[in-house]
This record gives sequence, C-alpha cells and structure tokens, in this order.
Amino acid sequence: MIEILNTDELARAKSTGALVADILQEMKRRSAVGVNLLDIDRWTREMITEAGAQSCYVDYAPSFGNGPFGHYICTAVNDAVLHGMPHDYALADGDLLTLDLAVSLRGIAADAAISFVVGEAQPAESLAMIAATEQALAAGIAAARPGARVGDISRAIGTVLKAAGYPINMEFGGHGIGSTMHQDPHVANAGRPGRGYVLRPGLLLALEPWVMADTDELVTDADGWTLRSATGCRTAHTEHTIAITADGAEILTLPSATGGLH
Repeated sequence: MIEILNTDELARAKSTGALVADILQEMKRRSAVGVNLLDIDRWTREMITEAGAQSCYVDYAPSFGNGPFGHYICTAVNDAVLHGMPHDYALADGDLLTLDLAVSLRGIAADAAISFVVGEAQPAESLAMIAATEQALAAGIAAARPGARVGDISRAIGTVLKAAGYPINMEFGGHGIGSTMHQDPHVANAGRPGRGYVLRPGLLLALEPWVMADTDELVTDADGWTLRSATGCRTAHTEHTIAITADGAEILTLPSATGGLH
C-alpha cells in the first residue's frame, strides 16, 4: 500500500514527527554510562503514554521477527544495528548506541533513528561511521523531490556509503509510512537512478541509511529480533521521516523548538 496524505494528515504527521524526535533526543540525553537499556525502554513508554500516542513496536509482529516485539524502542549496542530488543544491559563508556523509534499520534506514524557514542570515550572509527550515515541520509533527502524516483534516493544514499568504504546490505532499508509504520515503496540503501516509484507531494518516506564496518551480512540473536553484524564489527544507523512537498522534501522528525511533548 502506498498512501498520499492530504493537508490535514500532513499537519498531523508533523506533530508525530516532532514527538518522535523529542523522545529520541531525551533518551540520548539520559543514555549515560551505567544506564540500563530497560530503563530507556521504560522512559520511552512513559513519554509515549503522556503524549497520548501509541507505540508502533510493542505489538509489532511481522513475519521476519519472533513477535510481538513487546518493547517501545529499539536499542542496538555496538555490533547490533536493527531491531535491537531492550534487555538487561548497562551502557559502558564508549558504547555505540542506536535508538530507533516509531510512534503513531492521531492516526499518523513517524519513524526515526539516531546513533551516538556513550560517555567520554569517542572512538574515531565509530564517529566516522555515524557521520557517513548522516551524510548519506542528507544526500537521500536532497534527491527526494516530486517527479524523482525511488531509485534516485537509493543511488544518492549508496553513493555516499560506498565512497566512505562501507559494504551495503540490501535486505533492509527505508520505506513508505503513513497510517501504518511500514508501507510501500521500499527504499534500498543503494540502487539505480531513474528506477522505481515516482515521488508525489503528500508521500511520506522513512529513509534510513545503516552500515556495518566491514561486512554486509547480518545474524539474528536468540531473541529472534536483534540483528547484528556477522563479524562482530560496529554498526551505525540514522533515519528521518520526510514528506514530499511541491518543491522538495520536508524533514518531519526534527525536535520541536521547546523539546516538549505534543
């Protein structure tokens, strides 16, 4: 299913996106050395509930997972990169943490992810990998405009990631989003320009470049959800939800001016 949102739905999407961004920034602020991943999950649940929103994850049970997911935020540490299930783990200095969050507010969903290093130790390799995903996301957003195709976005993202020297996994990538979290079209993190769905104003896309330092192969944890690099190398993941507008793309998952709930 591919949805094209109307003016009212786009306004609601902006509120949802700001909520997602505010929660992610607050969880980043609280992610200090010694903080448990289960506390991050609990704090996220509290903020979602206080905002009158609904989690897109807690009851999520797709065919590829061992669902339902049962938690409110994905917490991926070091070699974990996607669908990181919160568990009893205290963050250590230098851990590379990815927080991925999707919520629905007044019937419209938004999805975003951030990667950062916890504590005072800031390994240069980890920072470079995070920066590469951020730069790839910016390139993908710049390529998203009416009349362009999904392949144009994929090419822009993949060009940055390949230039930085990272292998690209093609199993998981970006996606359409709207009244539900995961919709068509699929947006791979590499591709050929001029191919795929033609972008139209009102289309929402969640773009999410992610990489693993030295492999494109994933392995799945015993929890049936958490995806890790097959070699144990570190990973990074950055994501925004954007709306295609008449003259380009608008990022919806930016923090609000106050950082408050919506």
